[in-house]
Amino acid sequence: MINIDIENDSCIKCGRCVKVCPTVIFGQETAKSEVDIHHIETCISCGHCVSVCPTGSVIHSDFPPQKVHKIDADLLASPEQVMALIKSRRSYRAFSKQAIPIEVLEQILEAAHSAPTAENLQQVQFTLVTDPEVLHKVSAATISIFSSIVTKVYNPLIKPLVKLVNPEGYKQVSHLRDLVDDFTNAKKDRILRGSTALILIHTPKDVRFGRQDANLAYQNGSLMAESLGVGQFYTGFICAASDMVKKSPVAKLLNIEGTIHAGMALGMPTFEYPNYVNKKDIVITRF
Repeated sequence: MINIDIENDSCIKCGRCVKVCPTVIFGQETAKSEVDIHHIETCISCGHCVSVCPTGSVIHSDFPPQKVHKIDADLLASPEQVMALIKSRRSYRAFSKQAIPIEVLEQILEAAHSAPTAENLQQVQFTLVTDPEVLHKVSAATISIFSSIVTKVYNPLIKPLVKLVNPEGYKQVSHLRDLVDDFTNAKKDRILRGSTALILIHTPKDVRFGRQDANLAYQNGSLMAESLGVGQFYTGFICAASDMVKKSPVAKLLNIEGTIHAGMALGMPTFEYPNYVNKKDIVITRF
């Protein structure tokens, strides 16, 4: 049960908590009048009230003093630094065999976990894989799904129909066949590409905005990885394969109860990118 109170002796009645609360728990009849609290049961524990209070007068049971931290403005990146990090971020696919230190992986996970979530539900979960044997099994499980799709589509009775009705989809299946052939015959893993770590981001199945929440987490983790000199790429094939079946063999392999929405394969890059290139011209519709 959540408890919220106002320390009236220190409260300066600035009304900031009133303005930022998304569920309108705080009220103030007039400017500089006392702040009152009602409908505490609607609180989503976003922490806005505690974070915005300049005098520490909002007492919230979910945010005791040890969970409240002063922001050090000197540590904040400038807009130029943020833009430089964003533009220099690449999807790496050339990794060394050097293991990523666990404390570095934990920083990436903390950054991902710090991303916002819809309704502040905070139901995003993470699975970290660093065991080489398990990494190979993840790739194999993904390939098994693609292999099943390829076998169905390339059935002599179905193939002509798919080519006629959905030519673009047929091209995609042809690409999946190449992935399967490379993995099975050439022993070339184009799913994880020699990465030494994998972070899968998932939520319970009943989370309405699980995919959005997970991908916000991915973006945070991705930028932290870039800042730490760790190469990474989005595990699109794993996510796509998981969407193709009712029960993902990857989820089963890793005992994931829920839905895999995003993920990143990570490794120490064998080289750095000295340049960045511009994206296509931005398209903005204005009203």
